[in-house]
Amino acid sequence: MKKLSLIFLASAILAACSNDNDLVRKADRLHKCFLTVDTHCDTPILLVSSDYDLGERHEEACVDFPRMKEGGLDAEFFAVYLAQGPRNDDAYNIVYQKTLEIFDSIHSNVRKNFSVAELALTPDDACRLKKENKISAFIGVENGYAIGVETGRIREYYDLGARYITLCHSNNNDICDSSTDPHGPEHNGLSVFGEEVVREMNRIGMMVDVSHISDEAFYDVIRITKAPVIASHSSCRALCSSPRNLTDDMLHSLKSNGGVIQICILSSYISTPEPNPEMDARFEELTSKYGEFVKLSEDQKKSYRKEMRKIFDKYRKPATVADVLDHIDHVVQVIGVDHVGIGTDFDGGGGVEGCMTVDEMKNITIEMLRRGYSNKDIKKIWGGNIMRVMREVQELASV
Repeated sequence: MKKLSLIFLASAILAACSNDNDLVRKADRLHKCFLTVDTHCDTPILLVSSDYDLGERHEEACVDFPRMKEGGLDAEFFAVYLAQGPRNDDAYNIVYQKTLEIFDSIHSNVRKNFSVAELALTPDDACRLKKENKISAFIGVENGYAIGVETGRIREYYDLGARYITLCHSNNNDICDSSTDPHGPEHNGLSVFGEEVVREMNRIGMMVDVSHISDEAFYDVIRITKAPVIASHSSCRALCSSPRNLTDDMLHSLKSNGGVIQICILSSYISTPEPNPEMDARFEELTSKYGEFVKLSEDQKKSYRKEMRKIFDKYRKPATVADVLDHIDHVVQVIGVDHVGIGTDFDGGGGVEGCMTVDEMKNITIEMLRRGYSNKDIKKIWGGNIMRVMREVQELASV
């Protein structure tokens, strides 16, 4: 009897391994058949501050072209990220020059690697590059602080290749309130200037990104916009209580708008962490050591992020690919499969167990297959939905 039980156990293990191998092979085939898009990575931070070449493999970071190929990711939105700083003329001039510098670093990296990647401006570009076996490098601006108080900058950044602007980041700016500003709301949503920004983005065909903004600002955007919006890297508040995530009511508003939420795979937005006083104490020490983040030099910010990552790695158990799929499942159950995608936030804190770097992206597809998602629905989640929104936004533009 014992021998028979062992035979059954061995058979079950072999069957499971065979099934997993089948899923891997199917995921490989799917990634070759349809366009796969990640709507947010912060890798350009590395491009500006070092000789980082996207065409080379970098084990210390999350994204580069060789590992995009390995992970079956066809298109990446590279973020032109600006930390929120002072709001005066001198600061706006500095951040404007910094913005141009980041754009240039992306452009030069893509030009250097023309044999494997090109700048993409439209969904048609991405489809063409997929057929040519090339990577699509899209650009998004993270934090409307980059435009200062000049709506004309929106067109300028669009002409440089940006196809979305995240209206704010971790603090309030002149456009709107942030969901995480420690001082609370300043405008109670969008400012008057913020309303102008949304209308101008609609006019030129730039996607409005509602990640990071406050709930009140989100509803103001939905009320004002004439085009679908995106949440380029957010998750579901019903599953994780972070204010960075969208409530179910916000998801319903997003559906009515025709927009899409791109699930962020940063652990803090996927699973609610258990209380950890020791980790909190280490973060307090880090804050005391460096002071206010926005006032740090680039080298100091780099050191801060490195030390912060060490604290996370030591004290926090990361979320998993299965947890990410729980968020995708939730969106599908609440508003349907036409309104969800993936925005990793790689090199900005994103990464979960099973998908810590871009070469592991197929593990998300494998989990979708394991849960019974159809090929058609996986295609929508991996790029079809965000490309639909992008196309509609560009078609609704009046210039």
